[in-house]
Amino acid sequence: MTWLRKPWVGPLAFVVLAFVAFSLPPYLTGDRLQARVQSDWGPHYPLLVVHVVCSSIAILTCVVQIWPWFRGRFPALHRRIGRVYVFAGVLPGGVSGLVIGWMTPFGPVAQVSNVLLAVLWLVFTWLAWRAARQRQFRDHRKWMIRSFVLTVSIITNRIWGVVAFLLFADRVPEADLPVTIGGISTWAGWTVPLLVSQWWLERKPRRRAVVEQREVVGV
Repeated sequence: MTWLRKPWVGPLAFVVLAFVAFSLPPYLTGDRLQARVQSDWGPHYPLLVVHVVCSSIAILTCVVQIWPWFRGRFPALHRRIGRVYVFAGVLPGGVSGLVIGWMTPFGPVAQVSNVLLAVLWLVFTWLAWRAARQRQFRDHRKWMIRSFVLTVSIITNRIWGVVAFLLFADRVPEADLPVTIGGISTWAGWTVPLLVSQWWLERKPRRRAVVEQREVVGV
């Protein structure tokens, strides 16, 4: 069974499902007080709900989209799910993310990171979609990997938040701690995985070309 050659698929799917199951429900109640990010700006909560729901769609669909066995076995379904990922996930999630990112309560450092992340998420996804439409599948795969990394960066963001808390909880005044943690986690959450993915895309080009060719035909 060729899908067993990708042992990362199962653990990744489990982590994503667990994260969505934990993160999404509070935003389905309509209760502003249950939101994990609070803001005095009026439109913040409805935009936050749109962002969380659409980003959940994106993160769930992108796990299926990067599964080589699924792409090779069900190409038509892969294309349909791809449209869901772009138009029901990333597009509304990214646009709403631009606004709430700019209005973040975690300070200017997090503000710049959030806005840049939303812009790159939209751009990378558009480039992946355009490459697929032009049947440039190698470029499509590369841009989709970058888009995927930014999609799941919300998970690594939480990990870096814990690290930052452990490092600075006793060194930073309590009033400044949320801004400090927010600034560190928002930047590290997406820049580190993106740099790692870029390194992975550029390593051993001959071997990677063979792998890409096999995955395109579903081997």
